[in-house]
Amino acid sequence: MIRRLRNLTSKKYFHMVMMIVIIAIILFILGIIILKYNVEGETNMPFQLSKISIISSSEGIDKEVAETKWAFDVYQSNDVFLYIDKNDGYAKTEAIKSIEINNIQIEAKQKDNIVIYKPDEQEEKLIFKNKEENIVQSIEYIGDIESNLKQLKISNQGGLVAFRCSNNNLVEYTSNDEEAIYHNELLKKAGITPEDLETKITFDIIIKLEDGKEYKATIHLDFPVGNVIEEGTTSMEITDLKDFIFKRVNN
Repeated sequence: MIRRLRNLTSKKYFHMVMMIVIIAIILFILGIIILKYNVEGETNMPFQLSKISIISSSEGIDKEVAETKWAFDVYQSNDVFLYIDKNDGYAKTEAIKSIEINNIQIEAKQKDNIVIYKPDEQEEKLIFKNKEENIVQSIEYIGDIESNLKQLKISNQGGLVAFRCSNNNLVEYTSNDEEAIYHNELLKKAGITPEDLETKITFDIIIKLEDGKEYKATIHLDFPVGNVIEEGTTSMEITDLKDFIFKRVNN
């Protein structure tokens, strides 16, 4: 029996079979690791997305020339705030170089009306202002000593980035009858329906570090949040972020 085993193991085809088995085992283990990474992504990043806050509101822009007492171009805006926090469980000290929001994709009934805005640098009391010079296709916040939304800066140890997704030119609302018009009631007064406002947005957020590491996740959001037609202003905080998977795109 021992002699037969020795004869078997000494043959060339036996070594070839063993090599194939070893390679198959290695490929299987690699497949499991890749599958686990695709499902879970990075599990110990130096910085992490901890929360997403959304504020939906209605607004109207006064028309300069109108034949009625009141005349507004009505729009509905969604302000998005993304919180980037330092991971206290990460062993090394890292610094944020920049946070990018790009590859913005939009699905909506009137897609051409959807506009993305960066924070307004001039306005003192408001973060966002729907002005042509604030329209962007992508946004980059630069790492700095302190955060400053209006200057598109984020603290290199974590902070806040934001943008606005606005559904513009929904309808023109005019009236001669009312003594006062409240902007948070304009959607309801103008007869806007939830279907008119439904918007799905997808974008990539990329966290770039000073040492060259980059992490990217794709975010999916639905606008508006809550019953903005009835309430005028609604908000939501998303803290369950398990569906937003960060992966390293640059070592």
